[in-house]
Amino acid sequence: DHKINNLDTSAENLQAAESRIRDVDMAKEMMAYTKNNILSQAANAMLAQANQAPQSVLQLLQ
Repeated sequence: DHKINNLDTSAENLQAAESRIRDVDMAKEMMAYTKNNILSQAANAMLAQANQAPQSVLQLLQ
């Protein structure tokens, strides 16, 4: 009976440890996704500004 309780406790501890590891991995992936999303938005904003610059020069020449 004592051995069964020890095995149950070990299994429960193992499941809790696995859950904590999965939670950490999820947080890490969300952080990477958010970072890449911000970088993508910044790149799009820079491209938009770069595309407007030649148009501004053309307007000045007209």
